[in-house]
Amino acid sequence: MANFYKDNSDLKFQFSNPLMKRIVELKEDGYKDFGKYDDAPKNFEDTIDSYDRVMDIIGQISGDTINENAEQVDIDGPVCKDGRVTYAAGTKINHDTLTKAGVYGMSLPRCYGGLNLSMVPYVMAAEIVGRADAGFANIWGLQDCAETIWEFASQEIKDEFLPRIKNGETCSMDLTEPDAGSDLQAVSLKATFDEAKNIWMLNGVKRFITNGDADIKLVLARSEAGTTDARGLSYFVYDKKWGGVNVRRIENKLGIHGSPTCELVFHNAPAKLIGDRKMGLIKYVMSLMNGARLGVGAQSVGISEAAYREALKYANEREQYGKKIIEFPAVYEMLGIIKAKLQASRAILYETSRCVDVYKAMNSLLSPDRKFTPDERKENKKYFKSADMLTPLLKMTSSEFCNQNAYDAIQVHGGSGYMKEYPVERLYRDARITSIYEGASQLQVVAAQRYVTNGSYLEMIKEYEALPVKVSAEVEAACPGAQKKLETLKSKLVAMTEQYAKAVADVDGKSDEYIDFHARRLCEMAAYIIESYLLVIDAQRSASFIDSAEIFTNKTESWNTEHFNYIENSNPEEVLKNFKNVSADLSKLDIE
Repeated sequence: MANFYKDNSDLKFQFSNPLMKRIVELKEDGYKDFGKYDDAPKNFEDTIDSYDRVMDIIGQISGDTINENAEQVDIDGPVCKDGRVTYAAGTKINHDTLTKAGVYGMSLPRCYGGLNLSMVPYVMAAEIVGRADAGFANIWGLQDCAETIWEFASQEIKDEFLPRIKNGETCSMDLTEPDAGSDLQAVSLKATFDEAKNIWMLNGVKRFITNGDADIKLVLARSEAGTTDARGLSYFVYDKKWGGVNVRRIENKLGIHGSPTCELVFHNAPAKLIGDRKMGLIKYVMSLMNGARLGVGAQSVGISEAAYREALKYANEREQYGKKIIEFPAVYEMLGIIKAKLQASRAILYETSRCVDVYKAMNSLLSPDRKFTPDERKENKKYFKSADMLTPLLKMTSSEFCNQNAYDAIQVHGGSGYMKEYPVERLYRDARITSIYEGASQLQVVAAQRYVTNGSYLEMIKEYEALPVKVSAEVEAACPGAQKKLETLKSKLVAMTEQYAKAVADVDGKSDEYIDFHARRLCEMAAYIIESYLLVIDAQRSASFIDSAEIFTNKTESWNTEHFNYIENSNPEEVLKNFKNVSADLSKLDIE
């Protein structure tokens, strides 16, 4: 009987982070629900115990049910008939099991049947489910749409839709269209207000919609006639029972087969406005997208965890030349790097989640009678900015590492990994989408690069640098010399920070095109230093992170030196000219 929470001590470790006390205090708002709801905690320890018990349930279901169904779901996939989608049998079992366990809507307030869990356990659940089946993780994770309704919708809409989440009603966010993928400002699906019926009507087509036949939809549509930019877009909620939306087809994808990716046709589909007109993309979708990017980060870490375990298991079983292949340096080095990338991804995942937790919990306490004090306003601003800075780095690096880890897991398996008899083949296919959807890695760079050029990432790194290295007695006992080792790693990071600052200075002041050209290198340099610091910090409280802290920091030194040397040796005019010449080659090729 597998439990994907209990078999991974790195997860429960996150609940011991010092910031969790502040998060819980904010989320529980003085433990006001105690005595009012059966599951409401009375203090911090009771809350963490509740988190632990919920993760235990999800870990057990993920190990025993979702993981066991994953291979067959990958084969069967969903089916589209007469405009409706039917899940694969295993997907329905997964969904029904989690619904009966009462864990849908876990982050919603208890008054709507939720568990009022903070972002950290919510993200942890997404990681655990993602490890079991990345495709099903999409269906599970779209309950995040309820958060958008909770934050921005009217009281009437909240009361109408939110109580249904706990009963397993599914969600989707309908954003992209055939001519509006990453560029959501180009969305053209029309929303017109029907005065006679006192409701909005939606008409048009949406494409690449995950879980497209969901019960509850959040739809981005153009409400302002004659507009062509973001200011003409509003956000709507749609109920499947109202009719007017049909699934034209399910996309035939490389991976995540259990998750139906649909093309939808809206024909006079009734909908209700969420929040204010014209704020659909500017405010509401951006909030939802940041949550979705956190979800993909969790999904990526889950896939990385699965890939690492499959590679480790095979390396311990497979024998060549008279010994297990894990004894060969080429193999155990590969496994060490996979684990380091996994733990680095997890470190930034939960650091980001904690930042989101603080500012969202603080915002939820605001009311006409409750305003921020000056200190609270400063705290809220700090964590909001940190979350905004970390989210694109998390999405980019965790998804890229996920792809690399799945690739290397197949390499450890050799020819066997290429066969469908082994799960790594599916993991490899499932991993590929993570660096594409919810904003491809290149778009994460666009979101992050302003924090490179305005010095914010350097300030964040300096804050980590200012923290003293103080290894716990337990860690020093488990790993003698840990204090000295981590101090040495920190010295390396200080030197890398100076290197990063010089690289930024070298690019600063050049043309926008040249800055854009080097932006990914600079964002990666910042991300790798931050992730290295997070591992060094975690290693001071748990010896299980020491090896990864050392491996990842050393790899960061190598990666960043490569980026630094490339930037240093670049001539702004020549480098752009050379790459533009490559683009010009297209006219010389005989391509139809």
